[in-house]
Amino acid sequence: MNVSLQQLRVFIAVARQRSFTRAAREFDLTQSAVSRCVRELEEAIDLRLFDRTTRQVELTSAGASLERRIGRLLDEIELTLREERAAHEGHTGVVVIACCPVLSSSWLPDALARCAAAFPELVVAVKDWSQDAVIESVEQGETDFGVISAMTLPGPDTLHVQPLFATPLRAVLPVAHPLARRVSIEWEALNHLPLITLDAGSGVRVAVDSALRTHGVRPRAVQELAHAAAALRMVERGLGVGVLPVDAHAAIAQTLVARPLLPEATLTAMLVRRRNRSLRPNAEAVWSQFAACSEPVRRADPDIDHTSADNPLDDATLRTA
Repeated sequence: MNVSLQQLRVFIAVARQRSFTRAAREFDLTQSAVSRCVRELEEAIDLRLFDRTTRQVELTSAGASLERRIGRLLDEIELTLREERAAHEGHTGVVVIACCPVLSSSWLPDALARCAAAFPELVVAVKDWSQDAVIESVEQGETDFGVISAMTLPGPDTLHVQPLFATPLRAVLPVAHPLARRVSIEWEALNHLPLITLDAGSGVRVAVDSALRTHGVRPRAVQELAHAAAALRMVERGLGVGVLPVDAHAAIAQTLVARPLLPEATLTAMLVRRRNRSLRPNAEAVWSQFAACSEPVRRADPDIDHTSADNPLDDATLRTA
């Protein structure tokens, strides 16, 4: 059976218009071309679809049954094609991304808000996963792309990486801590102190361990947690000095201060996707929106430091990589 989509569309038009002439105008065809198209369809399926008279066109019982079923299918095809065209333009559909915890709790909400404003019909589903799980999901094609934070670019040559911005590691302390009176803190000052940081799944612990080794710091203990809110709460309770990435998106309690750690050590936020694989158009639109959110944010944030006249965000401001 050799039936074309055009034959079916012409048949539905004639059936709904009850006229070969009006259907011909709908397709900008001649009446004879429409008649030939319907005749070829009838021959292909070996069914008579219309009873034709000189004054009117009526569907046969077979034609009426086919019109109901084919009409619904063609409407569904048309709707699907319209939705796909809209998705191709990046305006609708669902995009799935994976993000490491340190960014999902800080930078990501602002990026998602910008994306929602630009594409209100587009849904971005977020997987809040560890750094390794983010990279694996991208490599396996389980997510459209990922957002990670690391000292260096990820190793696999299967990934395409776009750096966004760098965030420095800072010492976070209660306002009453002796080191809180300093404008900046040398890494060596953390020697023999209990430290609180984020675990390897966030990408932070690797950077902290590297800095401690580089500067010969031997902390009394290092407590690692999965989420920044938990780490900050432990610092607030005086259980240790926080060593955390702090930028303009960080939400720090009024009882805490953040001080630059010198020499500076930074983490780079980056977008990752499979190399040599193009993103779906709607995912490409989200990627572009996220990349546009990498511009530096300069604003005073009193939650970072309530005790110093110096603005600690001058050093902690996001910087494009």
